[in-house]
Amino acid sequence: MNTTQYLADILKELNRSADLISNDEAEKLVNGILESKKIFVAGAGRSGFMAKSFAMRMMHMGIDAYVIGETVTPNFEKDDILIIGSGSGETKGLVSMAEKAKSIGGTIAAVTIFPESTIGQLADITIKLPGSPKDQSESDFKTIQPMGSLFEQTLLLIYDAVILRFMEKKGLDTNKMYGRHANLE
Repeated sequence: MNTTQYLADILKELNRSADLISNDEAEKLVNGILESKKIFVAGAGRSGFMAKSFAMRMMHMGIDAYVIGETVTPNFEKDDILIIGSGSGETKGLVSMAEKAKSIGGTIAAVTIFPESTIGQLADITIKLPGSPKDQSESDFKTIQPMGSLFEQTLLLIYDAVILRFMEKKGLDTNKMYGRHANLE
């Protein structure tokens, strides 16, 4: 196979994934963001990169959004939401973060392959994404892609879909958002 054939296969997998995501679950996340004072995002590895891109788009919409671990991230409070993207839902540092947010009384959202995971059980809002864990040997969901690639791609796309839905609900368009784009680059 050549590179563009692999790309076509990846897009087929993403199309199949989109059909397996619950709109009701995604809408709960949109509403959770609307109802929160500050939005915090977290993820490890590539899932963390997807979370950073999500926070950036929220900032472009004028939402108070922060990435956990950055030096400019403020404290988490009970009126805030923590959105964790974790394929396994068991990443130790993210579990600790979810437990701490729960003890503070804020809202927790988990975007994961495994809603029954530790993070999924701590969450108030859960979006189940299709995909395989990094170790695909025991997985029912088959993908041609290595490790967690399909989950991470789907995570970015569901975050972008949440942005579009939020824009629709708030009457925002891309031109209004561009006014918040970085201008010292």
